[in-house]
Amino acid sequence: MASTPLPGPTARWLVRFGYDGSGFYGWARQPGLRTVEGEVRRGVVRSGVSPSAESARIEVASRTDRGVSAVGNALTLTSALRPTVLLRALNGTTPDLAFTAAAAVSEAFRVRAALRRTYRYFESDTDRDFRKWSSVGRRFSGRVDVRSFGRAIPSEAPVWRTVESVTVTPQPGGAVVEVRAPSFVWGMVRKIIGALREVDAGRISEDRLVAAIEGRVRLTLPMAEPERLVLWDVEFPVTWEYRWAGPNRHQTAWANKAQEGLWVRHGVTNALTEAMARLPE
Repeated sequence: MASTPLPGPTARWLVRFGYDGSGFYGWARQPGLRTVEGEVRRGVVRSGVSPSAESARIEVASRTDRGVSAVGNALTLTSALRPTVLLRALNGTTPDLAFTAAAAVSEAFRVRAALRRTYRYFESDTDRDFRKWSSVGRRFSGRVDVRSFGRAIPSEAPVWRTVESVTVTPQPGGAVVEVRAPSFVWGMVRKIIGALREVDAGRISEDRLVAAIEGRVRLTLPMAEPERLVLWDVEFPVTWEYRWAGPNRHQTAWANKAQEGLWVRHGVTNALTEAMARLPE
């Protein structure tokens, strides 16, 4: 059932939200495909957040690619609903979208102008030297020519972005690579992961990678898989005033089913591995 908007003026809201990227063809709307933006636009109308998607004036902080997930992406929208009702209504959009916090902002607020974005990449331990990864990752701290670390950047001159840090934290089964920067070009984190893999494998020297970072050479680097990438946080000089008290029953049912699916896949994979190991030579 759609919520009933309050009479009177509307307000502009900054909303924190996340999603499992495996169920979407990225953020941006595409004809005939399920996308995050498409679900949000339908959801704001269906739940009474706004009379139309156009009047909601939805703007997003980061446009993620197909397969990329988010914990702390952010968007702005316009609604006359009270903030707690707004969060409850948005969380009825679809179970694999979670709207976790909200804050009132001015009309002049621009969600793309975030203080910082943080991505985490979950790398499995497949003969990786994560101590080397950590050492090489520190080379990205500071000003970086992103022509080697982004997609579709035809510029002949260096294109600079500031990277605050690339840190590598080993965990059982792999490592988490965290990349922090005020802004990113398209595909940048996945290219950085590709660069770390190439140096670790000896296909690119660390000196040549540093030359690319400093804008002295351009490299052709592979892009890491999107499914392991998570937009972890987008930071603003804003205090989150309202928090979602969920999950609701639909979100809980979706999470339980997803966890069950992971358990089943783990069991099937182990069984197949054991069966192959028993095959006669």
